[in-house]
Amino acid sequence: MNPMSIYSINRTLLRLANQPSLTRPIVQIIFTLNCLSRQAFSSSSYSPPQTLSTCEAEPKLILNPLHNFLPQTQNPINVVNLICSSLKESNFHGTLHREINGLLPYLGAHEISRVLLRCQSQSSVSLTFFNWVKNDLHIKPTIRNYCIIVHILAFSHKYSQAMRLLTELIDLVTTDVSQCNDVFQHLVSCTEDCNWDAVIFDMLIKAYVKVDKIPEGFICFRKVLKMGFVPNIITINYLLNGLLKLNCINQCWKVYEEMERIGISPNAYTFNILTHVFCRGANVNKVNEFLEKMEEEGFEPDIVTYNTLISCYCRKGRLNDAFYLYKIMYRRGILPDLVSYTALINGLCKEGKLREAHQLFHRMVNRGFCPDIISYNTLICSYCKEGKMQESKSLLYRMIQQGVYPDHLTVQMLVLGYSKEGKLLPCLNLVEELKRYDVSVCWDIYNHLILDLCKENRPFAANNFFRRISQDGYEADVNIYNELIESLCKWEFLHEALSLKDEMVYKDIKPNLVTYRAIIGCLCRLNRSMNAESLIGEMVESDILPDSDICRKLVSGYCKEMNIYKAESVLILFAEKFRIYDTVSFNSFIKAFCKEGGVSRLVEMQDRMLKVGFLPNSLTCKYVIDGLWKAMSKETKF
Repeated sequence: MNPMSIYSINRTLLRLANQPSLTRPIVQIIFTLNCLSRQAFSSSSYSPPQTLSTCEAEPKLILNPLHNFLPQTQNPINVVNLICSSLKESNFHGTLHREINGLLPYLGAHEISRVLLRCQSQSSVSLTFFNWVKNDLHIKPTIRNYCIIVHILAFSHKYSQAMRLLTELIDLVTTDVSQCNDVFQHLVSCTEDCNWDAVIFDMLIKAYVKVDKIPEGFICFRKVLKMGFVPNIITINYLLNGLLKLNCINQCWKVYEEMERIGISPNAYTFNILTHVFCRGANVNKVNEFLEKMEEEGFEPDIVTYNTLISCYCRKGRLNDAFYLYKIMYRRGILPDLVSYTALINGLCKEGKLREAHQLFHRMVNRGFCPDIISYNTLICSYCKEGKMQESKSLLYRMIQQGVYPDHLTVQMLVLGYSKEGKLLPCLNLVEELKRYDVSVCWDIYNHLILDLCKENRPFAANNFFRRISQDGYEADVNIYNELIESLCKWEFLHEALSLKDEMVYKDIKPNLVTYRAIIGCLCRLNRSMNAESLIGEMVESDILPDSDICRKLVSGYCKEMNIYKAESVLILFAEKFRIYDTVSFNSFIKAFCKEGGVSRLVEMQDRMLKVGFLPNSLTCKYVIDGLWKAMSKETKF
């Protein structure tokens, strides 16, 4: 329906509306007609759905003189006035739904902005309306709607609520950095219509950092400066810290250069962050110049500054510089703390100076500091690397007595240290002792110990240890079960290996090719090749296809038992069903067959194998020739 048709119908309806008996029906027709016309115009300019509208794309209300004939609560022109008046009432939700329920289709982005601007002097009312639109009506506000409410909240000093909506907006917009999705530009454009405070731009930079979009925060910082706004030092420190975490060293210095250019005075926190930046970069030699500049600015390096530099020097192996700073701290009246001592102890340990490190540890304790888990772990780790397990164990007992309980790293270092020295029994005893102290031992350590016992050819010890820790809730995976089964089968403890396999099935842990390979090999070595072959059917039922290694074990087992017929049947089975033509298995069979087969039987067998698909190689020919020679020698004697 085009606009001219609507206009003609409206004129006709207006003439009819002069008749009193027709007034009410005509009003209903007018309202319906306007709804249809609005729907027709909006559908003609259809655009694909978006996650968040970037601008107020909805068409503004089509003004029609016939709207004036409608009641106030049915007049689309009056939707903003009705909402604003309802917002003043205590029962806002109930009143509003009752009065403008029929007008909700006319509540678009433009109308939402108008309501927010009309109520901007009452920030709580504006926020109530915004949340009602977003949460109750499920209308997705545009970027402009968000920016207006954020401006209103920030101007009213409701910073936490403004920050929450800013971070929500940043999460909603796409990563497209086009002008339409630029939150900063929208915030600037909204300043023409509503009350605002420049603090909102500081908040925007912080919001980007808060949601881990730090590069976008840096871009926003530069835009803020370009527009003439000056962020405060807290915001800049927030941005610097975020850039440092991402290791964006160059961007950190660009921020500092901009600070100097526009005259933003740094504080002690700024200098400490920049000290970290120096330590992360390659310009450690320029730290002294930076400290001098810091002092010229009126800032004395504090404990954080010194600890940062000491840790940096220790990491880079510059112990002399680290201990020089340690002495300077005392001269300037700044006492080293636990972090200072731990960094120096770590530096000495890295250089292999364990004796000096332990002496410094005692000096730290004598000066009233209580070592923490990091201090203990630093020394314990170094002693373990040097194979000095007795010293490590003494430190372990000391830390437990001091109420510092070992963590996963402590236990792991001790276990690895004992394993490296080949002292598995003391290691197992230590683990049991730690459990009595209620020290948590993670499953990775249990796995390591089981694997080490298996490698040391102690399958019974590994299995007993496994049974013991299983009572404490330990649950092994298929790899640990396989290691245990392989170790037991290697020493022909078949009963225990089969028990573990049954346990796997009971616990819904599916045995795999490794499991069956180990058990089949053990059965064949124990002259139980028929039992081994029966497992092939079980494997196929579990969708596990046997490989050439299993074929070799079965053929070798049958040949060892001198059951040549079964060995041949296995070869044919693997060739026809699994398409496995293993030359090693074939040659083992030929060798065994030649020991007792006559000339005629040997030739017949060779023909059968050729039909199946087995091709002889040089070793096969050697075995056949040897067999024929032996057969002919026997016939000659007789």
